[in-house]
Amino acid sequence: MTEKKADQRQLNYLDINPEIQRLIQEIQHHDDLYYKKAAPEISDREYDRLKKKLEQLESVISQSDSPTQRVGDDRDEAFTSYPHRLPMLSLDNTYSQEELKAFHNRLAKHFESEKLEFIIEPKIDGAAVSLTYEHGKLTRALTRGNGEEGDDITENIQTIQELPRTFQGSNIPKLIEVRGEVYLTHKDFERINAEQERHGLPLYANPRNLAAGTLKRLDPQEVQERKLSIVLYGLGFCEPKNAFSSQATFHEAARAWGLPTLEHFALAHGFQEVWQAIEAMDARRHQFSYETDGAVIKLNQITQQKDLGSTAKAPRWAIAFKFETEKAETRIHAITLQVGRTGVITPVAELDPVQLSGTTVSRATLHNEDQIKLKDIRIGDTVIIEKAGEIIPAVLEVVLQKRPKGTSPYEFPKTCPSCHGPIERIEGEAAFRCSNANCPPQMRRRILHFASRQAMDIENLGVAVVDQLSERAIIHNIADLYSLTVEDLLPLEKFAQKSAENLIAAIEKSKSQALWRLIHGLGIPNVGAQTAKDLARHLHSLQALIDANKEALNAIDGIGPTIIQSISSFFANHENQKIIERLLKAGLKTEENPQPGNTQQVLQGKTFVITGTLPNLSREEAKEKIEAAGGKISSSISKKTDYLLCGASPGSKYTKAETLGTPILDETAFIKLLKEPEPAYMP
Repeated sequence: MTEKKADQRQLNYLDINPEIQRLIQEIQHHDDLYYKKAAPEISDREYDRLKKKLEQLESVISQSDSPTQRVGDDRDEAFTSYPHRLPMLSLDNTYSQEELKAFHNRLAKHFESEKLEFIIEPKIDGAAVSLTYEHGKLTRALTRGNGEEGDDITENIQTIQELPRTFQGSNIPKLIEVRGEVYLTHKDFERINAEQERHGLPLYANPRNLAAGTLKRLDPQEVQERKLSIVLYGLGFCEPKNAFSSQATFHEAARAWGLPTLEHFALAHGFQEVWQAIEAMDARRHQFSYETDGAVIKLNQITQQKDLGSTAKAPRWAIAFKFETEKAETRIHAITLQVGRTGVITPVAELDPVQLSGTTVSRATLHNEDQIKLKDIRIGDTVIIEKAGEIIPAVLEVVLQKRPKGTSPYEFPKTCPSCHGPIERIEGEAAFRCSNANCPPQMRRRILHFASRQAMDIENLGVAVVDQLSERAIIHNIADLYSLTVEDLLPLEKFAQKSAENLIAAIEKSKSQALWRLIHGLGIPNVGAQTAKDLARHLHSLQALIDANKEALNAIDGIGPTIIQSISSFFANHENQKIIERLLKAGLKTEENPQPGNTQQVLQGKTFVITGTLPNLSREEAKEKIEAAGGKISSSISKKTDYLLCGASPGSKYTKAETLGTPILDETAFIKLLKEPEPAYMP
C-alpha cells in the first residue's frame, strides 16, 4: 500500500469510527430491549437498517466485538444458564429478492448446481428455545441466550400442554436438541389483554414480547395461566450424528414422536420454485396459529448444511426473507396516556378498529410529545398505521386530505392522567414522567416489583391480588403490606381462611430477607439486583446507604454518576422517607454484618465466569458463594476475568479461558479458594 493510500485509509478510519461506535451503542440499546426486556422500541425493519448500515461501515473497518458479529443475548441473572451442545445461531435476513437471488447463486456456485433442494418454512415470530430429550424424555429447556449457552426454563416449558414429556413411537435418538419457538395464539393474546384492560393496566404490545416475557417469569403458576404454545422445527445436537438425511425427514420424525411441528413447509428446486413458495407462504401466513413475519429458506440436505458450516453468528446454508410490513388506514378518535412503573407517560392513539396483520387493531403508540408534534397528529385525523410484528402498531403519517375542519393541534397535558399530579420532562429525553410517588399505576407496579422473586420474594402476592388490594384502597404503597391482616384478605376473590393466612405468613417471612433484596425491592431507578448486592456488600445497612455521600458511593466498583444521582434523589424524596420509616418500624432486616474472619474479603475485587454443570452446587448457589466472599459475576470471558469456574460440558468459554490464560477452577478448587488465598487450578 502506498503512503498516500495508507494516509487516506487512516483518515477514513478517523471519519468513520465515531459513527461505528454510535451505531454499536444504539444497536446494543435495542438488543437489550429486545432480548432481555422483551420490549423493543423499533420495528424489525428499522433494526435491520441499523445493522445493515453498521455492516457497510465495517466492510472498511472491522470491529471484532461488533453486534453484527455475534448472536443477541437474552440471559437473565435470575436464571441458571447451561451450554447448548451445538451453538444456537441466529439467521441472516433480507427484504430484497435480489439479495435472496445472490444467496442462491452463492450456494449454486459452491455445489455446482442450479437445482439445489431447499425447504421453505414460515419464520415464526416467537421466543427461541432449545429442548433436550434424552432417550425420548425431556430433560432440559433453554432459551437461545447468547448462542453458546441459554437460561434454564424447563419448569416453565413444562406448563405447555401440547408439549410431550416423552416421545412416542420408535427410532428415538439417544440424545437430541430440538429447537423451536414459544408463542401465544391470537386468541390467548387477546384474552390476556382483555384482562389487562379490565384491571386498568397497560395493554401488551404484541404476542411475541408477551411470550418472551412469560418464559422469564419466576412463578410457573403465572406461566401456566398465560397458556403458552410451542412449535418445533430445528435440529441441534443429535446422537447418533447421522440420524437424519434432510431437514424434511427431521420434520417427519418430530411429528411421529408427537411433537408440535410446523403447520406447513414446502420443498423447492432452484430459485424460481423457491420464490414461488415464498409468495405462496406470504398469501397464507395469516391462517397460521402463530405470528409469521417471513419465510426461512434452508438447504434441505444435512450433508450440504454441514459442508457449508456457519459464521460465528449464522449458518451459511439458510436465510430469512422478511415480508413487507402491512399498513392500514383508520381514524384516531382519542389520545390517551399510559403511566409506567417509573412514572414515564406514553401517549396512545385510540383507533377505529381495523384489520392489520391478521389481528384487529384499535390502538397505536404515539411514542412521545415530540413525535406527535413532528407528524402533527390530531384527534379526528385519518392516519396510516403500520404493524411491524415486534411492536405495538405505530402511526406512520396523517392523511391530510381527510383531516376534518376545526381540528386543533394536540396539547400534551400538564398533569398526570391518573393522579393529576405535576409531570416533568426527563432531562435529555423526549419522555415526561409523573413525579408523584403515590401515583396509583406506579404504586401497583412498585408493589409487584417489591414482592417479586428477584426482590422480597413474597409468595402468592401477584397481579390479581395487588390489583384488588389497590382498587379497594387497602394498600397504597409497599409499607402497607406489613399492616395487612387475614380479615383484610378474606373479602378478596379466591381467598379463604387458609390462603389468607398463607399470604400473611409469606409477608411476615419477607421481613428477614437479605439486605440486597430490600434495596432492590425499593425500586430505586437504575439499581438492579447486581447493583443492590454491591451496595449491600460494601455498606452493610440501609441506613449507611441513605447516609452515603457521593465519594463513598463512587468508591464502589460499578457505581457511576447516574446510579449515584438516582440513589440521592430517591432518598431525598419525602414520600420515600416516610415509607422507609414505616418499613423500619415493621421490623424488616436492614442490616447485614460482615461474616467473621477473612471470608468476606477472600474474593474481594475478583471477577468470575461460571460455565458447565457443577457436580454439587447449582449455578445460583455458586454465585451466592462468590458474591458473599466479595467477588463479582460476569457472563463472558475477557482479559479482566480472574477465574473461570468450570463444570461438565463447559462449551466455548473453557477454550477462550485457555487462550487468554485465565485460571480455570473445578468445584473442589473453588471451595478451597474460599478458604485459602491461592488455590491450584485445572491446567
